[in-house]
Amino acid sequence: MSSVASAPVRVRFCPSPTGNPHVGLVRTALFNWAFAKHHQGTLVFRIEDTDAARDSEESYDQLLDSMRWLGFDWDEGPEVGGPHAPYRQSQRMDRYKEIAQQLLDGGHAYHCYCSQDELDARREAARAAGRPSGYDGHCRDLTAAQVEEYKAQGREPIVRFRMPDETITFTDLVRGELTFTPENVPDYGIVRANGAPLYTLVNPVDDALMEITHVLRGEDLLSSTPRQIALYKALMELGIAKGIPAFGHLPYVMGEGNKKLSKRDPESSLNLYRERGFLPEGLLNYLSLLGWSLSADQDIFTMDEMVAAFDVTDVQPNPARFDLKKCESINGDHIRLLDVKDFTERCRPWLQAPFAPWAPEAFDEVKWQAIAPHAQTRLKVLSEITDNVDFLFLAEPVLDEQSWTKAMKEGSDALLRTAREKLEAADWASPESLKEAVLAAGEAHGLKLGKAQAPVRVAVTGRTVGLPLFESLEVLGKDTTLARIDAALAKLAA
Repeated sequence: MSSVASAPVRVRFCPSPTGNPHVGLVRTALFNWAFAKHHQGTLVFRIEDTDAARDSEESYDQLLDSMRWLGFDWDEGPEVGGPHAPYRQSQRMDRYKEIAQQLLDGGHAYHCYCSQDELDARREAARAAGRPSGYDGHCRDLTAAQVEEYKAQGREPIVRFRMPDETITFTDLVRGELTFTPENVPDYGIVRANGAPLYTLVNPVDDALMEITHVLRGEDLLSSTPRQIALYKALMELGIAKGIPAFGHLPYVMGEGNKKLSKRDPESSLNLYRERGFLPEGLLNYLSLLGWSLSADQDIFTMDEMVAAFDVTDVQPNPARFDLKKCESINGDHIRLLDVKDFTERCRPWLQAPFAPWAPEAFDEVKWQAIAPHAQTRLKVLSEITDNVDFLFLAEPVLDEQSWTKAMKEGSDALLRTAREKLEAADWASPESLKEAVLAAGEAHGLKLGKAQAPVRVAVTGRTVGLPLFESLEVLGKDTTLARIDAALAKLAA
């Protein structure tokens, strides 16, 4: 079997513009991108948009926007161009029609006139008899008279590829040597009756024309590989393909209940992660762990570190389960790796409408810059910043009633009065001084710091959990802090 895998690496990422991009698609793009970068090769970004009923320009624009957001730079494709343009299949139809005719003329394909009802009936009969239920070759060798009879009936044929009567064996880069026998790989359609080419034709044809050396794709496409290898051989005979690429089939990404994560699962949508404030580098770090690892003891790494180490033969074939909590944890680690200035800028969208509950004029840049380093240590996703800092920019804190009930125990009013006295006398240029004030108030009432600061936190921020309290009080300021404690005392008295 002639292979092109020894040539300079050329891989492709070829999604269909149907709906929002999902994390399984992103994982496939990531592995192709990292493989190309590792080998100083070429990443071809190709759009498979031959399904006019499902494809849309909106989804196409989303795909390009998502690739840019993720930081994937492609060497050939939309907006970049390249020697094999165009890179949208909808613009390559004449070439597919030409090659389909060449396959027919060369005896590698034939017209099939079987109706769907006939196909279904023969498949059912094959199943009942315990035989393989794939296409039975009914139209493989029609006589001229049979063809004329079908035409007289008004039947419009599809084009089927003629599979060779031979076992096909190839070495998968992830799964090792795989073998498919002829009875399990029947002839298959490559052109619809209306003349529209099918994925089974256009995908390998474009790979051949674009001289792709390695095909890294999902495990769900594994069953189509022997068919494509046979088609490559035919294309080589016709002088269209130079060889057969190496294949690597990536493991499934599993969701809840150990079911394959599908586009319909809410947690699969890339847009969801963008809206929640995942960093591209954090999300990609986690997705890379779905089937691959940098080392046994290192989960957190940069994309540069991944590129330096990535080898597709290290990808594990077993399905990988998507764990949202681990994804959030890794993203939080990447948030803490950011330069503080970078962090403050990346949070901007969640500090403005429509996410921010405060008026634009209430936002205070000085307060934001002061609190940002403390917020950076606490967030898992950037969208959490809104609730964490709203107490700084709202006239009154958003009071969580459960937090109030939990913190305001019997005697909390006396504690708050003492804390107010201590805080009023404290040095507000020092968070440590504010901590000492609340610690002293607690000691006066027989409470440790943890118990003493809870009523103060709820009075000032509205919640029992949040950013470091004493740094928060310092940024909020003395007057506002004392006024909120007074308001809490009034509420307790009522």
